This record gives sequence, structure tokens and C-alpha cells, in this order.
Amino acid sequence: MRNDRLLEMEKVIEQSGTISMTELCDLFNVSMNTVRRDVAELRRRGDVEKVYGGVCAVENNGSVLRPFTERQTIADAAKRAICREAAKLLEDGDVVFVDSGTTMVHLVDNLANRQELTIITNNLALVQQAIPYDNLRMIVLPGQLRRKTNSLTGMETVRALRQYNIRKAFLAATGSTLTGVTNSSPQEYEIKRTALECSGERILLLCKQKFGHAGLMTYADFQDFHYIVTDQPLDAPYAEAVKRAGATVLTP
Repeated sequence: MRNDRLLEMEKVIEQSGTISMTELCDLFNVSMNTVRRDVAELRRRGDVEKVYGGVCAVENNGSVLRPFTERQTIADAAKRAICREAAKLLEDGDVVFVDSGTTMVHLVDNLANRQELTIITNNLALVQQAIPYDNLRMIVLPGQLRRKTNSLTGMETVRALRQYNIRKAFLAATGSTLTGVTNSSPQEYEIKRTALECSGERILLLCKQKFGHAGLMTYADFQDFHYIVTDQPLDAPYAEAVKRAGATVLTP
């Protein structure tokens, strides 16, 4: 019975990114002493780390993200081109979610002429980029700062996101294989899944060079998206897979 609880607890921590000890008590209906013993066992296995007031997931050593500032300049021209194309899908009055990630930062630079546009995000770099644009209403989701992605994460972020009626969601990914769209961060996984569930129209922004590369976790299939915006035409196997899934590929 304890082994089952440990497996479920590990899964919850991975999907949440960071969670308090009190929340674990409530979720599993056990005492604080029991949670402390379970967390100690997960720490011994190397699956989690203790933080102030709670616990956080440890990333897979083979899939650790480089710092945001290091990734920001990679394929910069491709990311800008993707955002120019993706911005064409936005209309005045839209309520949209914009994911974390270095690609998304360039999206707001293409929205100077949009009116009554509401952007909901956990992407701090995007928020900073949007400061000069008075026409953009920015709603910043709460959460715990995750420096590697320059974003806010955790169950608080997920709960807040669920409150909004999102017309369009712009999502990022670490990579994609023919079997799914992937992400390297357990802390971001549940946020992406929630954005997919809560949005009317779902758009994936992904550089062509990331197709064929898998991250730690698969968070979506091609059929989960209405549009896939990339910088170059996809290779035949991916173009065919996206077509079968019913999604539309957009390129500059």
C-alpha cells in the first residue's frame, strides 16, 4: 500500500513541479509525519528535492534544460519568423494563453495593432517584453519561479489557469517525434495539459529542427492541435502524420 502511495506521490510531484507538504497531506489523506517519511524515501531514491515548505521534482539528468538565457539566442531568426506567422491567427478581442519558452517572447512584437487582446501567461520574459504595449492586457498567472524556463509553475499556476475561458492557446515544446509532442520539464507538464483542455483553439509553435527530438515527457499528440506553426516545410513523415491528425501546418 505504501509503495502504491509513493508511486502516486512521485507522479503528483513531477506533474506539479513544486508542491507543499500540507497539500500532499490533503491529497493523500495522511498525517504530516507520514508525508515526511514518504518524502524522505523519495529523496533517498533521488526522485525529489526538499524545498522550503514543500518538495520539488528532480529533472532527468539526460534531459536537463539549459538556462533560459543560453537558449534564448538559439535559432533566433526561426523563432521570430514563427511568431510573425502565428500572430496572424490572433484577432481583436481574443483571450489567449501564451506558454513559457524562448520562442514565445517574440510574439508580442507582432501585436502592436491588435485591440482589446488579453494574454494570460506564466512566461515572465513575455510579460517584460509586453510592457511597452498599452494595447495588450496582460494577466500573469501565480506560482513559483522556475529560473531555467523563466516562468511561474506549480499547482497554484494550474488552478489559476483553469479559471479562464481561453479562446486560443499558443504552446511550445522541447521537441516532437512521430508519436507525440514532448517537454523536458515535469514542472511545465500539467500547465500545458491544462491549457490544452481549457482552450478552444490550440496552436503549437515549434522550430523544424526540433522535430525528431524527444523530451522527457509527452504532453500532446498532433491531433490535439488545430495549427502547427514552424519555420520550414516539414519532412514527409511528419507532414503526413500532421495531415492524418487533422492539423494544419503554417510556415512563413
